[in-house]
Amino acid sequence: MKKTLFIISFFLFVGLTSKAQETKPKSLPKQYQEAVTNILGQIPDAANQKATQVMDFAKSLLGVKYKYASASPERGFDCSGFVSYVFKNFGFTGARSSVDFAKKGKQVKLEEAKVGDVLVFTGTNSKLRSPGHVGIISSIDEDGKIKFIHSSSGKAKGVTITDLEGYYKNRFLKAVTLVE
Repeated sequence: MKKTLFIISFFLFVGLTSKAQETKPKSLPKQYQEAVTNILGQIPDAANQKATQVMDFAKSLLGVKYKYASASPERGFDCSGFVSYVFKNFGFTGARSSVDFAKKGKQVKLEEAKVGDVLVFTGTNSKLRSPGHVGIISSIDEDGKIKFIHSSSGKAKGVTITDLEGYYKNRFLKAVTLVE
């Protein structure tokens, strides 16, 4: 632990000293560079912490029944009611429908999307390329396979986690980042 604190202190000192002198920082010895890289890689950034909190909260609602035009865990959720309820608990307001979510936040490529981003889909008719369903990315495995949490009116009839493939992949419109 002392060695770790020393490495971090040394790294910060070198960085602060070099900025104060407006010179380039001296390179750290390789063993310290690797240690600092490993330590910094283990410290989640604020966006990752927020995404984890959002997911923990969303997953606490698994199994809540589907209810059209509802945004209440007591009565049930429709898809956008679920997503708006989750994000409202983290200070994001202003979106209640799938169309609203399609317009909010920052659009990202699906390959660059991350846990906590909102996925926007067509309605059940994928030929009509307008928003009709939303969910939140709940996990991305090392192969890039995405799972999302949403309130489904389908066979799950409630809040569930689904793979982004087949039926939903065909209906996918865009990914939107709300958590920054």
